[in-house]
Amino acid sequence: MSAAPDTNSLSNNQRAVEQLAKVLSQNSIDVPILPEAAHRVITLTQDPESNAEQLAAVIQSDPTMGGHVMRIANSSAYTPNSNLVSIQQAVARLGMIEIGNIALLTSVNTKMFNAPAYKKHINSIWQHALATALWSKEVARAMRSNVEAAFLCGLLHSIGRPVILQTISEAEPSIGLLNDKELEAVFNEFESAYSEAVTTEWQLPDIVAAAIGFYKNFNSAPTQPELAATVAFGAELASMMLSKDTSKEEQEKLLSSPALSLINLYPDEIETLMGKKDTIKTAMDALLV
Repeated sequence: MSAAPDTNSLSNNQRAVEQLAKVLSQNSIDVPILPEAAHRVITLTQDPESNAEQLAAVIQSDPTMGGHVMRIANSSAYTPNSNLVSIQQAVARLGMIEIGNIALLTSVNTKMFNAPAYKKHINSIWQHALATALWSKEVARAMRSNVEAAFLCGLLHSIGRPVILQTISEAEPSIGLLNDKELEAVFNEFESAYSEAVTTEWQLPDIVAAAIGFYKNFNSAPTQPELAATVAFGAELASMMLSKDTSKEEQEKLLSSPALSLINLYPDEIETLMGKKDTIKTAMDALLV
């Protein structure tokens, strides 16, 4: 009979894997609580029968959310030539989609996760998630597809990652700090399962859960493969935009993305999309709260 492994000899990465697997098997993942107002915003923006009055009422019910929405809605990125004075006016001017997105972002952000040692990583994950949401929305618009779902799925596509970092952080000091290579390894192994835990706990719509769970493997998605591919392509566009060194080769690589086999955009449509980079950067600056 072989002896049990000496835990003192395990690497940080091995300890992290053991802890993440243990928490997962025990169904004890500490998923951050989604504020009630944020949940109602998600429900309304995914419901074709909802209306602007209902959305405005939800936002007004949460003073913090309402304040952030008005600040962002009045920024130069959204209303450069006007001064909005009420939630109702903001919804009327910008529409339910934009105001719903802004409202959601005021609740779902980096402040939800408690992992001080990995604050830099969480900020980076969130920045990429926001960029993915904005790009996914534009891809969906070009496809004449579900813009609301594309934004939400893009925003939450990597939600398992900060939860993983929080889980590792809570196990310290038994697990030391992981380097970038080690973190990428645990993300690859556990991201899908931890994202599923979040979508279940937050009771997200099935269309969202399906796309988030299969954005890395959209061809195998049992449902919503096009939406999953939309998010995958949005994530690629986000990575390229956020890269400090975007070469011509990387741009050409984008044109051969496997996601294009499902979302079926032509080179001229992709070129038009890429021309929106400055607009998306401006929107990101306004939305980062």
